Amino acid sequence: MPVDSFKFLPRSIAAYYQTLVVQKADPIPWTPLAKRLSEARFSLVTTAGIYSKDQEPPFDAEREKREPMWGDPTYRRISRDVRQEQIGASHLHLNNRDMLADFNTVLPLQRLGELEAEGAIGSLAKTNYSFMGFQPNTTEWRERYGPEVAGLLKEEGVDAALIAPA
Repeated sequence: MPVDSFKFLPRSIAAYYQTLVVQKADPIPWTPLAKRLSEARFSLVTTAGIYSKDQEPPFDAEREKREPMWGDPTYRRISRDVRQEQIGASHLHLNNRDMLADFNTVLPLQRLGELEAEGAIGSLAKTNYSFMGFQPNTTEWRERYGPEVAGLLKEEGVDAALIAPA
């Protein structure tokens, strides 16, 4: 089934992005996991723009509506114990309804919890992270928020972050 990444955008904006030339980034660095999966601590990171309603504010969709070439580069913390009714979604390029029905579609915390219970992974971190994936300019992500989250993951003893792109 084809995915229409621009389904929720006006066609004129979608056409702009579909013809946008994107420069290839540096190769992605690969680091082999130093531990067995059954000994490693994992954290999940999503680009779905979800947030814990009782913990942090939504991503700034209003500014993006005013400035279509801007995307909120900040992040939100999502507890491993979050419940469905605590999840909010603020992403203009995704069907938020699906995420609000089952956040595991974009941040599979319950599935990782099951793997932890089975002993397939060592543990799931207490804190997981959400970004709003629409980023025409990735400078703040690369220079500030990415390194900030990487530091938080290290502080929590995370061995591997699994990215759940939306």
